[in-house]
Amino acid sequence: MRLVPIAIAAVIAASSVSAPVHANTDQLVANICDYVKSDDKNRLRKKLKESRAKLRNIYTGISCDGVSLLRTAYAANAGDVGEYVAKRLSADELSVAEGDGKTILDWANANGHGASPITAAIKERLGN
Repeated sequence: MRLVPIAIAAVIAASSVSAPVHANTDQLVANICDYVKSDDKNRLRKKLKESRAKLRNIYTGISCDGVSLLRTAYAANAGDVGEYVAKRLSADELSVAEGDGKTILDWANANGHGASPITAAIKERLGN
């Protein structure tokens, strides 16, 4: 008889824990996007360290205004952050086609970003 109240308490406790995790994830993504747009590499590094998140593990799950972090960096002329992001990703991740079917390097060259320091960092990482 005593097992039922304990089980109910455990279910309530478990359900209350999961809600803040989603809110914290949304806030983390919003902060990361803001730091990329403002070209603030130090705050981006600090936020990732505080969250115990590795960029290469979360990169594919982050979208800023519907585009990847690197495309956001290009759009914001955020060279420092863009280079930082490119250097933290594997060559495989940089070679994956994004939503429009283009890799980040193909997209950058097609959109006039071929001479960008971000593109240079990507090429270096890819071994080009």
